[in-house]
Amino acid sequence: MGWWRRTVLPAVAAVVATTVLAACGNGGGLRVEGPESPPPATPTPSVALGTSTVTPRPEKTPEVAVDLYKVRSRLLADRRLSSYDRTVLSNCTVISRCLSRGKTVDVLHSGKPQQIVLIHTLDKFVFGIFLIALEPSGPRPIWNLNVEQPTVNASPGGDLVVESKIFTINDPVCCPSGRRVEVYRWNGRQMTKVSSTDQ
Repeated sequence: MGWWRRTVLPAVAAVVATTVLAACGNGGGLRVEGPESPPPATPTPSVALGTSTVTPRPEKTPEVAVDLYKVRSRLLADRRLSSYDRTVLSNCTVISRCLSRGKTVDVLHSGKPQQIVLIHTLDKFVFGIFLIALEPSGPRPIWNLNVEQPTVNASPGGDLVVESKIFTINDPVCCPSGRRVEVYRWNGRQMTKVSSTDQ
């Protein structure tokens, strides 16, 4: 009987201990330290302190709120202003009746926004555009174009694209049916026309 206690009982105890440890190794009771898989070779997007480390998208030109009363004053002080534009702005005391903001662009490639300002009649018929640089000293006129009912955008390359209405041979006075697309580029000193297409 003594040999049984010395030989069999330790063997049974070893089997029971191995079984218990194996049962705990399924995650229910055995804690394993360290990573379950090797760390990635390259960083992945994550969130830290409430901010994402995902690569940001390219920023678009920020919107600005240029003071149109100051724009009007600067335009009237410009000797290059056309006589028709000067007449409209001189008689315009309610600014929303003659000037409105278009898109914000950066066609000067300065990193600072420029404001497109539209000049129009009381019934919102647009007949011209101004490119206004926004500077600490106030708005500064850079360039203007007299066109009817324009749509103005910046191209992906940073050019200014102006689409306007033009009259064709049989159009009534009210309703131009043609379309002109002009592209202007800043050459470091002034805006120059690089293309014009009638459609």
